[in-house]
Amino acid sequence: MNNNFKDYNNIAEILKVIAHPVRLCILRGLMENGNCNVSHMQSCLEIPQSTVSQHLQKLRTAKLIEGTRNGLEINYKISSLEIQKLLESIFNLNI
Repeated sequence: MNNNFKDYNNIAEILKVIAHPVRLCILRGLMENGNCNVSHMQSCLEIPQSTVSQHLQKLRTAKLIEGTRNGLEINYKISSLEIQKLLESIFNLNI
């Protein structure tokens, strides 16, 4: 057993970011729909755009999602296959 808890800091930080109902909903929506913009997420979640943006910022900072600008719009997607696999295991999905 590895007793060096520093090795687990990155994993723990990722799990802390994921551990919010709105962020879990955003991540699941991105898994199921692929790219989405803030307006689409806002209408699905039925919460203010500013709230969606705050949660997206936390997900971006943790490098769980990435955005691609298309004019004035930014489309978000899951940032890596490793994050996708983690989310699939959390949601018990095979997308």
